[in-house]
Amino acid sequence: MKPLLIVKTGTTLESLLGLGDFEDWICAGMGVGRASVAVIEVFEGESLPDPARHSAIVVTGSPAMVSDREPWSERTADWLREAHGSQIPTLGICYGHQLIAHALGGSVGPNPRGREVGTTPLTLEGAAHVDPLFAGLADELHVHMSHFEAVLRLPDGARLLGTTEQDPNAVFSIGSSWGIQFHPEFDAEIMRGYLTNRRDELEAEGIDTDRRLAAVAECPDGPSLLRRFAQRLAQD
Repeated sequence: MKPLLIVKTGTTLESLLGLGDFEDWICAGMGVGRASVAVIEVFEGESLPDPARHSAIVVTGSPAMVSDREPWSERTADWLREAHGSQIPTLGICYGHQLIAHALGGSVGPNPRGREVGTTPLTLEGAAHVDPLFAGLADELHVHMSHFEAVLRLPDGARLLGTTEQDPNAVFSIGSSWGIQFHPEFDAEIMRGYLTNRRDELEAEGIDTDRRLAAVAECPDGPSLLRRFAQRLAQD
């Protein structure tokens, strides 16, 4: 079987690196060995391979902003269009979610509803109930969020799968690609780390960090979704 490719668009907070990084948490959530997965650090200038060499693609989160149109990010968007055209299963997480939307003709920018951070209820839309990744899940999930920008307009032909109070385009699919604004790889400890590390910034924006910290909980739907993605690959 061809290897899974993780396209790494950034790294986690320095204070959390003792717990691993995005690729480690994604592999753990999927239940796959880190050694069996290829990781390309596009934000460090590493070149992307022929998408056809891989069974599937996961695009990570990042502290960067899609709307900044960094050269490495725009190159990755071009490459994602190629992967999408080849119908390679692709899962975009947070920044990856936004980058897929941008690559396929959607619009991304600062969320007019403000930053979304913490353990958050997510409501699945009707299309999710017949979606290969989301079918059979509860109507409302709890997920870990940490984002300032959002998908403001979905690409033409995209199916809306899930919304939150602050993000009406939180989950979508289009062809063989899925975009999820939340972090399925985060556990409660990681989510608390983001809130604690960014306390000053969040409170300057009027966010009650203590209340958000008190509301943090484990979100088993996240790892479940990652396992579903991995199992889907095993079936193809």
